[in-house]
Amino acid sequence: MSSSQKQRIVVSIFGLQYPIIGDESPAHIRAVANIVDEKMNEINKKNPLLDTNKLAVMTAINLVSDYVKMKEKLELLEQKIETINKGESEQHD
Repeated sequence: MSSSQKQRIVVSIFGLQYPIIGDESPAHIRAVANIVDEKMNEINKKNPLLDTNKLAVMTAINLVSDYVKMKEKLELLEQKIETINKGESEQHD
């Protein structure tokens, strides 16, 4: 999407409304906001005494940890695919 097609959507995260402007579709923005909201509520249930700022930081740490794990898995799968493809191409030589 070009910068002239930026989407503006209001999402609810942890009971507060946030206007989000971005290049992604409204569905994508809502999905991301829902994940953040769910994670904040999950962490809040485990640590109800955290203030909102600390809760937001803990949420960011948890979500980035999930992201790093997924990225590592993706890299491992890409390496496996590359190894398989090399083996197949060597069989054809």
